[in-house]
Amino acid sequence: MAHLQQLSRQSVSCNASSPVVIHKRSPCRASINRLKAQAVFSACSSSSVRPHHLAQSTACTSSRQRRGDSFTVHVSSAASDSNLNPQLAPTSFSSSSAFIPSDASSAIALSPAPARSSGMLKSNQNQPSGPGTERVGVLLLNLGGPDRLSDIQPFLYNLFADPDIIRLPPAARFLQKPLATLISTLRAPKSAEGYRAIGGGSPLRRITEEQGDALALSMMAKGQAANVYVAMRYWHPYTEEAIELIKADGINRLVILPLYPQFSISTSGSSLRLLETILKEDSALSQMQHTVIPSWYQRKGYVCAMADLINIELAKFKDRESVEIFFSAHGVPKSYVEQAGDPYKEEMEECVALIMKELQARSCTNHHTLAYQSRVGPVEWLTPYTDVSIRELGASGVNSLLAVPISFVSEHIETLEEIDMEYRELAQESGIANWGRVPALNTNSAFIDDLADAVIEALPYVGRVAGPADSLVPIGELDALLQAYDRERSALPSPVVMWEVGWTKSAETWNGRIAMVAILMIVILECATGQSVVRDWLRLD
Repeated sequence: MAHLQQLSRQSVSCNASSPVVIHKRSPCRASINRLKAQAVFSACSSSSVRPHHLAQSTACTSSRQRRGDSFTVHVSSAASDSNLNPQLAPTSFSSSSAFIPSDASSAIALSPAPARSSGMLKSNQNQPSGPGTERVGVLLLNLGGPDRLSDIQPFLYNLFADPDIIRLPPAARFLQKPLATLISTLRAPKSAEGYRAIGGGSPLRRITEEQGDALALSMMAKGQAANVYVAMRYWHPYTEEAIELIKADGINRLVILPLYPQFSISTSGSSLRLLETILKEDSALSQMQHTVIPSWYQRKGYVCAMADLINIELAKFKDRESVEIFFSAHGVPKSYVEQAGDPYKEEMEECVALIMKELQARSCTNHHTLAYQSRVGPVEWLTPYTDVSIRELGASGVNSLLAVPISFVSEHIETLEEIDMEYRELAQESGIANWGRVPALNTNSAFIDDLADAVIEALPYVGRVAGPADSLVPIGELDALLQAYDRERSALPSPVVMWEVGWTKSAETWNGRIAMVAILMIVILECATGQSVVRDWLRLD
C-alpha cells in the first residue's frame, strides 16, 4: 500500500552533518502494497482478555511511579504543515486517519533535556486542555511477554486465541478458545524452562516502558509535547487499556508506532487489526485523528545505530575481518509471503542491505548471512533457518561469528535465551570457536532520537491520507480506501496449520497423529479387557 510507506526504496547516508540522501528504486509490486492495507485494516475477531494497563510515568528520582498515568512532557509548538515534504503532500484532507511515509528525514537539533519535576506527571496538567486544543499522543505497539513464570500459560493462551496465529475453518471457530487453552497448557512447561533461564520473566515490558520514557524526553527536547502510551498485543499493558487512558487524557492527535522495524501481517498487522476494531467500535474515538508509521527499517537513525553496534562488537574480535556477520530475524510462514504477499521478507532483505552498505562505507568488508529463527508447527517458514545456517557455516570453516538480532529492538526471550544460549551452544558444537552477539537497540540514543524525528515528521499527516502522486494505490478518503480493500481482501494463510483437506504434508502429519492415537486407544482397551477389540469389531456373526 503506497501510502503506508513511500514506494521508492532508498539507501541512506549516515553523515550527521548532511541531509539524508535518497536513491530511488523501482516500486514494489502492487500486490505487496495491497496486502499491507488488507492486513492492517481488515477486521477480525480478537481474543477475549481482561486488559490491565501499566502506563508510563516519571519522577525526578531514580525510582519511577508505574501505575495510573501516561508519561507526559510539556513543551511548546508542534511541527507545522510548512515542514511537509512537497513530494509526499497529501491530496485529501477529509479523512480522520492516515498512514504516512516513514522515510522523510529532518535535521532537528537535539538540545539538553530540562530537569524533571518531582512527583508523577499528570498528562492533563502538562498539555493544554480545552475545546479545540491540540493534545498529542504516541502509541507504541509491541507483542508483550510474561512478567513472571505464573503468567506464561495465560500469555500463551492470549497468543493462540488470536485467529492470526491459529486460523480454524469457519465451522470450527467455536473451538478457538478451547484449543488455545489446550495448546497453552501443554506448551507452558517447556516455555517456563526458557523464561527461568533468563531470570523468571520477560524484560520486554520494562524495556518498552523505558523506550517510551526516552522517546518522550527526546520529543520534549525537540520541541514537541506528547503523551507516550504502551500497548501490548498479548499481555499487560493491553491495547484496550492504553486506549482507555488515551480517551481519559483527551488525546485528539495520535501517532501509532509499532516497535517492529519491518512490517509483517503477523506482528504489526495483528496489532493494527485489533486497534482498528477498537477504534471503529468506540464512538468516543470518532473525533480522534491518527496516523500510523507502519515500518521504519530504512530510516537513517535506525540504520546507523545498527551499524554502530555492529562495529563495536566486531572490534572485540582478534581478527575482525574474518568474522561472519550473522543477521538472525524472526521468521514468518512462507505462505504469508508467497500467497498473501507479506512484504516482510523483502523489507528484511533491504534492511540488511542498507546496514551492510553503511558498514562498507566505514571500510567493513565482512561477509554476512541472513537467516530466520523461531519457526513453529509443521508448515514451511522463511528460509534459510538460523540453526541450519549455523551448522553450514561451521562446516564451511567459519571460525568467528557475530550474531545480529535484526528484527528485534528490545531484549527478550528470543535474544536472551534462543540466540544467547541455544544458538551459541549450537555454534560451538558446529566448530565456531569465537562467538559474539550485538545487543538489541533498547534505549540507544541515536535510535530513540530517530524515532522521535519519525513521530514529529508524522504529525503534519495526522488526519490525512498521504502518499506520492504516482502511488499504485489510489489516494483518497480513508473509508473509501477501507471499502476498496475489504472488497479485495482474501483470507490469510495460517502460521500454524491445524488441518488441511487433500493429500498434503500437513494432512499426512495429522492423519498420522490421529492413527497413532487410535492405535494407542485400542491397545489400552485390549489390555484393560483382555480381549481382542479389533477381532470382535470385525466378527461377522
